[in-house]
Amino acid sequence: MRRFSHAFIVDADIDRVWDFYTDIGHLEVITPPEMRLKVLKSTTGRKLLQGTEVWLEGKLVTKSQWHSKITSLSPYQYVDEMLSGRFKVWKHVHAFQEAGDGTKVIDEIDFELPYGPLGRVFEGYTSKRLEQIFAHRRQATIRALARSS
Repeated sequence: MRRFSHAFIVDADIDRVWDFYTDIGHLEVITPPEMRLKVLKSTTGRKLLQGTEVWLEGKLVTKSQWHSKITSLSPYQYVDEMLSGRFKVWKHVHAFQEAGDGTKVIDEIDFELPYGPLGRVFEGYTSKRLEQIFAHRRQATIRALARSS
């Protein structure tokens, strides 16, 4: 099992950030375009709630599908866990904290690739790729939530 962590501050109040991140449409806004991410289905429409199941399609190395579930949701934190897809384990904690006039966005991901020892060989590559994806997500979130002048 490997852990990936990423955090940044966005210049927007916590309720605005929370509303953005609990709308399933945020995924298509913040995901790198080359991944061609599409939300195929959500059991609760656009709003993420406790128990929401989501089916996604996108390109990691090759085109793949992903099925996840919101297993925990409380004010300013939720957890999505992969039910089927590329990873043996994927647990993503999304947390949001007030930070001065802005909001700290925190992502913590525990993941494990399939195929035992062979999969572990690729965990370093996967961590590096997650760094690239989340650097894009940071910039896209900042742009999407920029305060109007």
